[in-house]
Amino acid sequence: MNRRVVVTGMGIVSPIGNDLAQFKTSLFAGQHGIGPITRFDTTDYKASLAAEVKNFNPRDYMDNGDMLRSDPNAHFALAAATQAVEHSGFLGSLPPERVGVYFGTGIGGIQTFTAEMDKLRSKGPRRVSPYFIPMMIANMAAGMIAIRFNCQGPALPAVTACASGSNAMGEALRAIRHGYCDAIIAGGTEASISEPGVAGFINMQALSIAQNPDEASLPFDSRRGGFIIGEGAAALVLEEYEHALSRGATIYGELCGYGSTCDAHHITAPHPEGIGAVNAMRQALTEAGYTSETKLYINAHGTGTPLNDVMETTAIKTLLGEELAKQTPVSSTKSMTGHMLGAAGAAEAIACLLALQEGVLPPTVGLTTPDPACDLDYVPLTARPAVVDMALSNSLGFGGHNACLAFRKL
Repeated sequence: MNRRVVVTGMGIVSPIGNDLAQFKTSLFAGQHGIGPITRFDTTDYKASLAAEVKNFNPRDYMDNGDMLRSDPNAHFALAAATQAVEHSGFLGSLPPERVGVYFGTGIGGIQTFTAEMDKLRSKGPRRVSPYFIPMMIANMAAGMIAIRFNCQGPALPAVTACASGSNAMGEALRAIRHGYCDAIIAGGTEASISEPGVAGFINMQALSIAQNPDEASLPFDSRRGGFIIGEGAAALVLEEYEHALSRGATIYGELCGYGSTCDAHHITAPHPEGIGAVNAMRQALTEAGYTSETKLYINAHGTGTPLNDVMETTAIKTLLGEELAKQTPVSSTKSMTGHMLGAAGAAEAIACLLALQEGVLPPTVGLTTPDPACDLDYVPLTARPAVVDMALSNSLGFGGHNACLAFRKL
């Protein structure tokens, strides 16, 4: 079977908006969500900025009992999934066993882990919560979404660091395409702005230590010095095309290609020539039916780390050839959202779908001093009207994981 897969619902909780409308407005206005960390005292931390989710109340999506028995990464996930399901309206149109959940996270319940370890050390083992394990483990967001919406098909996490959200959607695409499900709630979530999360990234020299929020997340800029940690969740309802048509669903785009590779090079550093990234992009474009006449937009992984941005630029040139690569618009929405880690791929998939729908490309904000080694068209500073046929979303994670998704407007 080779069935088509379309997007019929979207939901998001992010540093630039806690629903689809807010996210869209901020995205095209070039408004970033970066500011001082408020979750803990950063006096002894080299990095003090993050892209936090703001004004989010989990009680809008769950009762007190569920909230207290789950980690913030699950709160974000359930909120985004609830929005996407309501946006889609697909519930009740399929038997529960034909509906699945594929939801990624890079780290899982690190806030719970931190809190319970503090209890263990200060108060002893008897004070550790009986819910510690289910609150911490990486599959629980997928499990809670499945329970909420009675999804009795496969319910799986993807745990591939920063590629988690994209891998979840790509594997969901394959499950629907080959007939194992008819609809899947897919996406990613992360809530790792915590003392050990931030300290760990600082000490591996991955985070920006900038003090000015407007000059902190700087993909492809010569001043870049690392990524800004973000958080949130994004969810998409993926549905088999004929079923979506039969129920009169609004279709927001087609997920038409997926590539998944590994650099097999280093646990944190990307392959310098981007071989794995090139192969993932090539797989996605081949499956999507891309030709050199296709008007393409690329939502880059674009973290703002010195190694990633040069490597990704090189990979795009290798993929498309120098001339076509320089004619292809590329942007990094992490310049606004920060790096949402396991949620990044899903949030950026929504950015791609909005670009296709609206005929507007989201910008790379803050890009005023381009790195000579990063010499593509990165849609600097402001959004740009542009009609494109296809959008490619790159996600590249620690461990060498590369995931690439291709979308087109129907």
